Amino acid sequence: MRNTQATQLLFDLSQPGRRAAVYPASDVPARPLDELVPAKYQSHSAPELPELTEPEVIRHFVNLSTKNMSVDTHFYPLGSCTMKYNPKRHERLAGLGGIVDLHPNQTDDETQGMLELLFTMQEMLAEIAGLPAVSLQPAAGAQGEFTSLLVASAYFRDKGQRRTKVLFPNSAHGTNPASAALAGFECVQLGSTPQGFVDLVELQDHLDESTAVFMVTNPNTLGMFEREIPRIAQLVHDVGGLVYIDGANMNAIAGIARPGDFGGDMMHYNVHKTFTGPHGAGGPGAGPIAVRDFLADYLPGPVVTQNRDATGKATYRNAIPARSIGRVRSFFGNVGILVRGYCYLRTLGAAGVRAMSENAVLNADYLLAKLKDVLPVPQGDRCMHEFVASAKGLKDARGISAMDIAKRLLDFGFHAPTVYFPLVVAEALMIEPTETESKESLDAFADTLLRIRAVDPEVVHNAPHTLPISRPDEVKAAKEPVLRWREKG
Repeated sequence: MRNTQATQLLFDLSQPGRRAAVYPASDVPARPLDELVPAKYQSHSAPELPELTEPEVIRHFVNLSTKNMSVDTHFYPLGSCTMKYNPKRHERLAGLGGIVDLHPNQTDDETQGMLELLFTMQEMLAEIAGLPAVSLQPAAGAQGEFTSLLVASAYFRDKGQRRTKVLFPNSAHGTNPASAALAGFECVQLGSTPQGFVDLVELQDHLDESTAVFMVTNPNTLGMFEREIPRIAQLVHDVGGLVYIDGANMNAIAGIARPGDFGGDMMHYNVHKTFTGPHGAGGPGAGPIAVRDFLADYLPGPVVTQNRDATGKATYRNAIPARSIGRVRSFFGNVGILVRGYCYLRTLGAAGVRAMSENAVLNADYLLAKLKDVLPVPQGDRCMHEFVASAKGLKDARGISAMDIAKRLLDFGFHAPTVYFPLVVAEALMIEPTETESKESLDAFADTLLRIRAVDPEVVHNAPHTLPISRPDEVKAAKEPVLRWREKG
């Protein structure tokens, strides 16, 4: 690891006696501390906190922020993650007083406006999914998966069926088997065809009366639409199982194809991926789920219901479904993120949602066409919203790996694409431009990859050259993180 600039901590900058604010002497009569705090809760020494002036603190954090990459500052072709630009008008709307000042303990009568918004969001998500019942409560895509599997488990339990297996292809997102295991199911991984699709023969070999759910991402993680998805769904349904559609890649098909129409029984949305809710350090997130009507009673609550009186006036109420699995999140969930998604959908409208998907696919296919002679795409010349290229040929010929390319891209102001996933492609580079990038951005990215290929491999092996940190030992960093300040000397 090279550290070209000393990245100091606040503790390193600390000087005894410095303060961000100086308070006047207290005018409150003094009382012995023992009268206020029992002795066993008192510390015998002052906490070791850094001592700095306000300008020092502000400059420290502002300077740190300039080292960050984000969708506001850089092109983020992070495959599978759909890092599209977050419109700022949605931030302003979500920050209106009538939204952010609501308290979750207010009554339904006091929050009719918000409940109407959330009800409309449920209806829009149901329409896009082709599945009639929606819960907005899950706080992230992975929790949406987990929640859906709990719904499936409760459904089969009510039917008196003991179904123990969840099947998924080997190109699945890692959250699929993780969610299934957490929900108490046995995980069965299936192979893929050489073309990257679900292997129907292997699927049929594993389907039986113990099958609860088949989890599949469509479009899949190789960026291709599973053309046999109606047949896949029929095979699963024939043994009484359910089909779960991982909605992580909905940015390719929203407004064009509906999971409920091609055989899905359950799905989740990633509001941050598809509907421009911001990513951020693992949250805040929202992972709404949509299910078929016979699963609606098992959804986590609350869901919002609409009632109309004789005059047609609508009122909205929080309701718990009859056989609900219970809450999976406090209160209603991350409402602020749902508001952003609502604003995005209302901004686009039905035609705009379709155009969003069409442009995401167009951008990905354009970039694939520009790069396929530099970084071959094993699964073909066309894709949906993303594609998986391989640096294997480049590594064999010149010793330049996928990781080398990812690190070198940082020197040119591009975030790296996803590397080494899915595992079915050697030296994988998973690239997703999204619909919010211009042709100029895509051309600049492709030209940079051409430049990286042409330079001395040693230059690439030691990249990045322009950042404070070059190549940390990632395994050691994960296993032995430095989580607390150590006093100098």
